[in-house]
Amino acid sequence: MDRTSPVPLYFQLARQLESAVEDGTLAPGTLLGNEIDLATRLGLSRPTVRQAIRTLVDKGLLVRRRGVGTQVLHSRVRRPLELSSLYDDLDAAGQRPATRVLVNRLEPATGPVAAALGVPEGGEVHYLERLRTAHGEPMAYLRNHLPAGLLAPDTGLLEATGLYRMLRSAALTLHSARQSIGARAATAAEAALLDEPEGAPLLTMERTTLDDTGRAVEYGSHLYRAARYAFEFQLMVRP
Repeated sequence: MDRTSPVPLYFQLARQLESAVEDGTLAPGTLLGNEIDLATRLGLSRPTVRQAIRTLVDKGLLVRRRGVGTQVLHSRVRRPLELSSLYDDLDAAGQRPATRVLVNRLEPATGPVAAALGVPEGGEVHYLERLRTAHGEPMAYLRNHLPAGLLAPDTGLLEATGLYRMLRSAALTLHSARQSIGARAATAAEAALLDEPEGAPLLTMERTTLDDTGRAVEYGSHLYRAARYAFEFQLMVRP
């Protein structure tokens, strides 16, 4: 800690702890002890330690457990904005993704779904609902529509791998996508699925994926836990 710096000590501590969580020095599940122990070990006041911990609890990196102390959670997943699937991104980051299929059925296309996929309104489409977890912790609630006849999505395969991998294995070449990102509060049902309080902030993402012929092959409407998930942008100066 640099006590001569104008940066508050609690912020310096929070930043150091966050870096240790992100680079794996503090592994998920690590116990930091209670505030008194931490303050004594670090030579800081208890209010300073309490404020630093509160900052990281609010970010979803630490959790206070009664009778246990402060414990490290899994670091936030940062996903680049490119045409990749959540499953592939989690797998590449060593986050041990798993999937629970909630719905897998044929249903009539609503107006927005029909417009996104370029199919007749009321025509049959495949509808999928899945809960994606990492290290056993809920990460995202995924809802996807696929044109009928494109793929027969097997529930067992959907729980063993990602949807994009299944599309590629069906000899489809994913080429581009139209995507929008937003945020809103969780409903009671969504909060229960994602292990969040009702009204918690969720990231939203809608995406229509096209193959190399320009055909829409998938329309997704997804919800992500804001405390555990972030999208990364790279911005360039226009020449």
